[in-house]
Amino acid sequence: MTPTAQSPHRFSNYRKVIALADPSWQGAETGRISGLDVEVKGPNTLVDQHGRTFHHFCTTSYLGLDYHPALLDGAMTALRETGTLRIANSRNRCQLAILDQYETRLSELFGASCLSALSCSAASAGILPLLASGAFTDDAAPVLVFDKHAHYSMNHQKAACADETQVITCPHNDMDFIEDLCKRQRNVAYVADSAYSMGGLADLDSLLYLKQRYGLFLYLDDSHALSAVGEGGAGLVRPRWHALDERTLVVASLAKSFGASGGLVMFGNERHKALVKRYGGPSNWSQSLNAAAIGAGMASIRLHGSREFSALQERLQANIRLFDSLVRTAQHGNPMAIRLVPCGEAALANRLVVELAELGYFTSAVFFPVVPQGKAAIRITLRADMAHEVIRRFCGLITDLLLAHGRDIRP
Repeated sequence: MTPTAQSPHRFSNYRKVIALADPSWQGAETGRISGLDVEVKGPNTLVDQHGRTFHHFCTTSYLGLDYHPALLDGAMTALRETGTLRIANSRNRCQLAILDQYETRLSELFGASCLSALSCSAASAGILPLLASGAFTDDAAPVLVFDKHAHYSMNHQKAACADETQVITCPHNDMDFIEDLCKRQRNVAYVADSAYSMGGLADLDSLLYLKQRYGLFLYLDDSHALSAVGEGGAGLVRPRWHALDERTLVVASLAKSFGASGGLVMFGNERHKALVKRYGGPSNWSQSLNAAAIGAGMASIRLHGSREFSALQERLQANIRLFDSLVRTAQHGNPMAIRLVPCGEAALANRLVVELAELGYFTSAVFFPVVPQGKAAIRITLRADMAHEVIRRFCGLITDLLLAHGRDIRP
């Protein structure tokens, strides 16, 4: 049989992306707000190769656990006790015993059958093509629907998934679109974030309704919410179920608020977990979590049950409320720590971030393809360990800089 030729660029067009985005990236590097090599000089304080000292306002360690002494000690202790960094072997053949212990503890913490991966991206790369094939839906390939704003770690798997099933991109948070599709198709799977990296939340109430009404399969990335919110750090998604079922998969990063390294998958079905361990490709190749990452993660698990942990969650929310009282953004009132200050053109976003960096505040300019053309912004993230005075000074500076460019972000 002669193979059927397929037109290119159905899901990506890197040459076009590079042509459109490279001038903005070049501007960021020229302005010394990209390509930085930094040393840690204290909690949330960095020094770069140019000798500049920054308060870090584009971190994703929202609780500040990346500097916590217990996690650092846990990493070093696990290295010494294990006697090796890792086992150089595909993990479905042989793995460190402490990795199995770690996943057992993660499963107990989050009330699901948990599997770790080198990163959340590696987990999605291994699992999404399996989902598309029907491996998790009784060998019936689902129509796979990606939210338009789904993170790149999931979106870049569209081509591989399209080799298994029909792949559709739906408008952001368009529940009517998904429901109409569920009415026409018996087997639909939806791929999205619970909390989006550029701000905003999934409509979890509507998704749960569609799941109950039509059997919608949910594949949700809870990376920005895990540990940051929810009792015991359960995030946004896991608390919505008494127990995960076989038509739900949750992936999340262990390198953000959790404070360690790697990625996490929560299963409601042990057979699905076994399939991923055998056929999940990037999620089980020889680059499994090393002893230091496991030791730090074990320490984080212990911390999750402490009063200190809940106090850190409360401090994060207090800092978010303080920021919202000083700067107006579309994310006002959102419990996540991400805020976007719109700038329009990438050149302006870069220019403002350069000025902030020279004043001692490191944040990031986001532009195409991270956001649509003409929607460039300054992306700000907050942490539990930021002093209120630091936040106030930062908000005053960014407000004054934007006012000088005719943009008022005061509440």
